Amino acid sequence: MRAGLLRDAPDGLTRRARTFVATHGARVDVRPVERHRRWWLERDVPAAVIDRMAAYQQRWGGLLLPPAPRYDGGPRCLDPDAPEGSDAEGWRFEAGTQRTAVPYSFLIGPAGEFGIHADRWAPLHATVEGWVESVALAYHASQWARRITTLTGDDVDAVERDGYEPVAEVRGLADTWWRSADSLVAVYTGEAETLGFPRGRVAVVYSGLDDWGLRGGG
Repeated sequence: MRAGLLRDAPDGLTRRARTFVATHGARVDVRPVERHRRWWLERDVPAAVIDRMAAYQQRWGGLLLPPAPRYDGGPRCLDPDAPEGSDAEGWRFEAGTQRTAVPYSFLIGPAGEFGIHADRWAPLHATVEGWVESVALAYHASQWARRITTLTGDDVDAVERDGYEPVAEVRGLADTWWRSADSLVAVYTGEAETLGFPRGRVAVVYSGLDDWGLRGGG
C-alpha cells in the first residue's frame, strides 16, 4: 500500500471541508473494482450496482482521513467492496473497512447514503460528502469552542434547540448538526438505531463560538 498527500480535495465540498481533506487527508493505492466485475456478475449482482461502486471508487477510493469523533473513527480507508441486497430492497456496498472491531459495517445505500449496518440499516448522511463534512466540522468546532459538553442516552433530549438551524451541508439523517448564534450541536443516533440501543444516542455541544468558529468557510 502506497500513500501520498493530496494536492486537492474532491469537488462538491465546502471550503472548510476541502481545506480539511487537502490538509489532513492522503490517498493510498486501491485495487480497481473492475477486476471483480465478472465475479460479481456471476453472483447476480446487477451491472448498475457495480457501476455505482466504480463511480464511488473513482471519486473517493483510497482516501484516508483522520479518525472521526464517533463510530470508533469511521472507515479506515474509503473504498468499495462486498455488494449486498436485492432489487426489491435495494443494493448496498461497503464504504470502507473499519479501523477497529466495531459491531457494524460502513455502507453506501441504494440512494448514495453513507451509513452503518448491524441489526438494521441506519443511514447517517444522505451522501458521502455529508459524512466528510461532518468529520471536518467536528475537527473545526473542537478547535474553536470555548466549551465542549457531551450528553448520552435520555440526556440528549434535554439539549435545547430552539433558535437553532440545521447545518445543511452535512445532509443529516440519523446524525445531524445544528447551529445557533454562538454554538454548534452534533447529534449522533446511528449506533442507537442500528443496534436497537436508545442509550447509544450522543449529543455534543460546542459553545462559545464566534462567527469563524460557527462556519469556518463553510
